[in-house]
Amino acid sequence: MNELGAWLVAIAGTPAGAQLATILALVSALAHAIFGALQKGRYDPWLTRGAIDGWLCVLSAPVALFVVPWPNVTTALILVGAIIVHFAYKVTMALAYERAAYTVVYPVVRGTGPLVTVIAASLFFGEHFTAVQWVGVACLSGGILLLAVRNIAEELIDPHTLKLGLLWALIGGCLVAIYTTYDAYGIRQTPDPFTFLAWFFFVTAIDFPLLATWRYKRLAIQPALGPLVWRGFVGALIAWISFGGVMLATRLDKVGEAAVLRETSVVFAALIGWFIMGEKVGSRRLFLMCLVALGAVIVEMGG
Repeated sequence: MNELGAWLVAIAGTPAGAQLATILALVSALAHAIFGALQKGRYDPWLTRGAIDGWLCVLSAPVALFVVPWPNVTTALILVGAIIVHFAYKVTMALAYERAAYTVVYPVVRGTGPLVTVIAASLFFGEHFTAVQWVGVACLSGGILLLAVRNIAEELIDPHTLKLGLLWALIGGCLVAIYTTYDAYGIRQTPDPFTFLAWFFFVTAIDFPLLATWRYKRLAIQPALGPLVWRGFVGALIAWISFGGVMLATRLDKVGEAAVLRETSVVFAALIGWFIMGEKVGSRRLFLMCLVALGAVIVEMGG
């Protein structure tokens, strides 16, 4: 793994690195759509996330402790910050999913995230988009947010509850931008990128299993643990691909471009809903999906 990490560091900033970053970001997008679909179900979002994080701890601990090099002082301090940022994000998402439907929350979060991330990458990493790329960002984020607007029109819950859900979703989108920028900084500061990844998944996943256990014990009707644990295991494997892929992409190439490409997960999510879950897409949603995909292509080709 040390040799693989050294190779990734060596190709960072090169055409080969940019090509690999594009592939990783798109694979991450597909994995994130599957990850999101796993959280769409009858389970409490706090319990689902707790099950996923519990398995992330179990699966990541041996890699962190015995396979990759241990983090230096700088990396350790960055990981402390990552624990705080990601805990805030996970709490925000759970609060959003409690109050509004997945189909409303997910597009708002994913539509807000890349726009703020591109701005943050410009400020902190000096990565500036061309005018053409900004058109692509507008197409992608606009298409995603319009998907949310369309889904909001179909919501039947109390307007006050819906507004709270949307507020938490917007905050979640901003936190996506914050953690994407922060994690990109962290993985770039670590000599071996796999050290950051393994320890990141280990330490940032400790909190929610404890919180979920506390919540589970206080539920009046406790769901069966077997299916929940299985869902958590699958979610943990997918999280390694989704979050690990995009972090490696930000190590290899521009943070903003990786963030934008990853948000094509909305298109993958709609396709999963269409072909696997039997959900209706319709001409409007199909058009908006094409707009999102077009935006990603413009960003990638316009750089």
